[in-house]
Amino acid sequence: MSAKRNIRVVTDIAMTMLLPVLMAYSLVGEAVHEWLGIVMFLLFIIHHAFNWRWYKNLVRGPYPPIRILSTGINLLLIIIMVTLPVSGIMMAKHTFQFIHFRSGAASARLIHLLASYWGFVLMCLHLGLHWNMVLGMGRRVMHITEGLLWRTWLLRIAAVFVAAYGAYAFFVRGFTEYMFLRTQFVFYDFGEPLPSFFKDYLAVMALFVCIGHCMAKGIVGFSKRKKTFYNLHE
Repeated sequence: MSAKRNIRVVTDIAMTMLLPVLMAYSLVGEAVHEWLGIVMFLLFIIHHAFNWRWYKNLVRGPYPPIRILSTGINLLLIIIMVTLPVSGIMMAKHTFQFIHFRSGAASARLIHLLASYWGFVLMCLHLGLHWNMVLGMGRRVMHITEGLLWRTWLLRIAAVFVAAYGAYAFFVRGFTEYMFLRTQFVFYDFGEPLPSFFKDYLAVMALFVCIGHCMAKGIVGFSKRKKTFYNLHE
């Protein structure tokens, strides 16, 4: 692959890996969280620099259902990824402590909490919508030929089990409580080993990646069947 494509791949992988670490917040420490938040925002800028044509093409071409869904998620993610560092800076105790805000820290904390959990879910859906592209890139990087039928089904079955556990972890970890601000503070079990925390959050990631992938396949498949139906009856 070209150097540009390598940087793009590394950027996307790094953003994906940082996602559950940033959600660990108090478990990894406030200072680490703040610095990693800065890294995530820089990676976000690099990611969009590589995808600048997306902005250019926003007003071009038709908008089939899958493009409407993808564009809607992308625009929400852009808003969230701008909101997170702004609200984070307003609360910063280690990185931007030289910027003093006399008020607004309490509101910033709630906004940051809301944006964090919605951003987590939307990023995973975004990844799922582009999962075929991710798989294709992975095969090229690892020089893997088209999968055997048994291996494909084995991976699908494994994905179903991981996603099922992710659904369980989603509710046990209280995602809905935070996403709809039913509680204003995130509960952390400080006696819990980090691997256990990451196991649950990675499973939740897998759940929404699967949902995004299934949504994409379903919408595209329905659109194709609808188009075929109309072509046959013209």
